[in-house]
Amino acid sequence: MLLLLLLLFKELLCPRASTVAPQVLGPHHPGAKEPYSFHMLQISSFANHSWAHIQASGWLGELQTHRWNSVLGTIRFLRPWSQGSFSKEELKNLQMLLQLYFHGFPRKVQAFASQFQFEYPFELQISFSCRMYAGKASESFLNGAYQGSDFLSFQGNYWKPSPGAGSQAQNVCKVLNHYRVIKEIVQHLLSDTCPRFLAGLLEAGKSELERQVKPEAWVSKGPSPGPGRLLLVCHVTGFHPKPVWVMWTQGEQEQPGTQQGDILPNADGTWYLRVTLDVAAREAAGLACRVKHSSLGGHDIIIHWGGYSILPILICFTVTLTLVILVVADSWFKKQSSNWNICSPHVPALPFPQKPTPKTLGVRNHGSKTDS
Repeated sequence: MLLLLLLLFKELLCPRASTVAPQVLGPHHPGAKEPYSFHMLQISSFANHSWAHIQASGWLGELQTHRWNSVLGTIRFLRPWSQGSFSKEELKNLQMLLQLYFHGFPRKVQAFASQFQFEYPFELQISFSCRMYAGKASESFLNGAYQGSDFLSFQGNYWKPSPGAGSQAQNVCKVLNHYRVIKEIVQHLLSDTCPRFLAGLLEAGKSELERQVKPEAWVSKGPSPGPGRLLLVCHVTGFHPKPVWVMWTQGEQEQPGTQQGDILPNADGTWYLRVTLDVAAREAAGLACRVKHSSLGGHDIIIHWGGYSILPILICFTVTLTLVILVVADSWFKKQSSNWNICSPHVPALPFPQKPTPKTLGVRNHGSKTDS
């Protein structure tokens, strides 16, 4: 029964042994600028000999693109372009292969748990990955871990124990290497299916992967590290893609005490980073946070401690100057318009009200003779 299952795996994966070579990306492609990798992560938790739970997901670099729905036994495509360039038939075969694999994997592990000396509860992690650099597949690998420690890997066409994994890993590899069909399937997935799928993802998701969003940055003071000391904090957010360089500097000199936190995702797909520096309060003057990012076109963001970014200052100055010019111009035009109205012969003079006299007001002038 096991042999029939494995043969079915092979037939679904590569009917008639596909000879399609991995796609080669042109120099304009994002994959030509930096290495991109696609990896599938599987985490299998085993509580006892009858209970197991599997989580699986697909990632393009650090961007999650797929998730396995263990209830329905289907692939969830998390991006509009997550299907890549694979046909519906190829995706259907791949999904059937994963259904069989995720159905049979926990049962086989539990059947061999005693022989492999796996002690319940335990956890297995599997990372299946390929990477492309300069438009070509540069490497692919499959690594396995037991209880969070490196356990084995697939190299060439053989399972090999990880250094320091001991006799337990050697025993598992010895058993796995007896299954020729499994090795052929893994080899084909690594050398052909994964690189082709990665190339299709890079092409289909090109617009999102090449998106450039400029970062915003500001500085603040963190909790005091101690008497007479300051914790300077530089916040950088809203940037895409993820690679960024942030450093506290004194002039052009980088400060070696700079501490960088994790680059965290924002809800809109951009990133956030927090970088700190612990300094004596008297040494804070002249320090600045410098930010380099591909979206800035070589123009770094520099924010001085106790000051502001040069760019916002220039913007505020420009806006203020523009408002002043507009006010002056408006006043001048109003003045000129008034002069034209007074001096032009074609425009009648405005009737100004006459100063009222006592007679018009019906008031008697006691100092003169009254008409009879």
